[in-house]
Amino acid sequence: QLQLVESGGGLVQPGGSLRLSCAASGFTLDYFAIGWFRRAPGKEREAVSCISSMGGSANYPDSVKGRFTISRDNAKNTVYLQMNSLKPEDTAIYYCAARKDYCSNQEYRYDYWGQGTQVTVSS
Repeated sequence: QLQLVESGGGLVQPGGSLRLSCAASGFTLDYFAIGWFRRAPGKEREAVSCISSMGGSANYPDSVKGRFTISRDNAKNTVYLQMNSLKPEDTAIYYCAARKDYCSNQEYRYDYWGQGTQVTVSS
């Protein structure tokens, strides 16, 4: 059974950091691009970051550039999203998703999704 499981979310104060993990089971991530998306309260889900199967990466909203870093460890079958200098507007449920090879910021292009992990940035 193909599955993605996110972890690492939680409550953090503004300016703090979190590292999210996206672990795959039932398949190897080597040939997949992994995207991170988020849905904030009352808003549509948006693309945050993506890393291709070849390691190329992209951050999509200007608001996260310079603060979020995506990486992958194929040996652990896991992709990470390091989030620094967190702001209250980063509060959302964060999802990871997989598609073959290439990144996309369009969620309909992704074939596999995790259940999400809650990130709350608040003092």
